[in-house]
Amino acid sequence: MTAKNTAVRRIVTGHDQEGRSIVTEDRAAPSVHTNPKRVGYLLTQLWITDQSPAIVGNEADPTTRPLTLEPPPGGTVVRIIEFGPEGDWLDKVDADATREAWSALGTSSASTNQTGQAKHPFMHRTQSVDYALVLQGEITLVLDTEEVLMREGDFLVERGTNHAWANRSGKPCRMLFVLIDGRFDPEVAKNLKNEH
Repeated sequence: MTAKNTAVRRIVTGHDQEGRSIVTEDRAAPSVHTNPKRVGYLLTQLWITDQSPAIVGNEADPTTRPLTLEPPPGGTVVRIIEFGPEGDWLDKVDADATREAWSALGTSSASTNQTGQAKHPFMHRTQSVDYALVLQGEITLVLDTEEVLMREGDFLVERGTNHAWANRSGKPCRMLFVLIDGRFDPEVAKNLKNEH
């Protein structure tokens, strides 16, 4: 499913029947997904919580659920995504291909490229606070009015903005993401209704 160098080792701890700490799992993370419209894209789902405060127990692996871009209501999701370099395939991504790509991520509402005329075909927005850390390579954060080149070790707090990830480097880029469910501030929400 994944090349050996892209597999992510996931170690999960828990408690035995006497309450002592133990390792309950130590293997390659089992929830790995590609995207039919984004060449070189590899998403490894690491963990999900369904509420805050999170339940601390020996629950079943939450990453066996169907993939969704957004975290559960009141919850979080942590994942590693590898973005392959953008190439000629990007020019072939129209509005229909964008819908198919977002459907592969279990969402129909995140895309802000409804007409195929967005600044980048994978422009999107979620009602969440996202932490993003570049683990390897470099990538460009594309926003409505500006772009920021991020390199290995750079960290981003993304607060529900319209954005996309553009890998123009010619090499894969690997990033860690933590998405935290949120609600837009009423003033921000009012301005978003006035978009396009």
